[in-house]
Amino acid sequence: MADAQPPLTWQGSASSHPSIADKLPDEVATCLQNARFLHLATCIHNQPHVSLMNYTYLPSHPFDNTPSSCLPSGPLVIMTSNPSSKKTINLLQNPHVSLLVHDWVSSRPPNVSAGAAVRERSPVGGRSSSLATMLMQMNSAAVSSISATMNGEAMVLESGTEEERWCREQHLANNTFEPGAQNDASLLSTSPSQSRSGDGGRSSYIEDQDVRVVVVRIQDGRISDWKGGVKDFVLSQTAGADHTANTDIGGRPMVNGVTGHNRAS
Repeated sequence: MADAQPPLTWQGSASSHPSIADKLPDEVATCLQNARFLHLATCIHNQPHVSLMNYTYLPSHPFDNTPSSCLPSGPLVIMTSNPSSKKTINLLQNPHVSLLVHDWVSSRPPNVSAGAAVRERSPVGGRSSSLATMLMQMNSAAVSSISATMNGEAMVLESGTEEERWCREQHLANNTFEPGAQNDASLLSTSPSQSRSGDGGRSSYIEDQDVRVVVVRIQDGRISDWKGGVKDFVLSQTAGADHTANTDIGGRPMVNGVTGHNRAS
């Protein structure tokens, strides 16, 4: 029914009253600093594509307010991508992206209706694995708090530039772990043999000279908490800006969403 109203327990959208600030909300920044992966959504020709990504979050960088730099001011998210991957092809045609990051881990518990059948088929009587039990205990111990969806513009950096080398170094440092630390970066490596090389796959997704460095300027976003509440935010440097303007994040004109140096790549 067109006149039907949502239940009173639903919280209305906060999109008409976003908070405006020159930095990310503290809870979003903390989440980005602590989370292991994020989800990157790209789209061309109305066909969305979602990728699980290693990333590096930088609240600021030394190229801030440098007119000649291709990096925009403000917080950045750095990633790397295979040049022939679907996401890279999408980004070169459409720089608009969404990122999803959250501060909880999850393991799906057995549901009531399927529980008996699972127990009958399971060789261990339907008992949860130790990992699943640990994850559920973590989630019940106030670890879970928020998820954040962020919208922004991505730039595939030109190889060999000072900014590209610096971003690659930051991303490598952020994904190099102490000996003995659990490192599941190999989940995202491009080759099983590379994932067994002992470097967590870094040789394939960061150090390989063929991979492209991608930076995302965050423009706005939404925070959702575990109770279903939502809160929107806009970064002040993009507040009032036309997010569909035909310029890239460095202010250069684009043709079909691609900057001049990207069209040549």
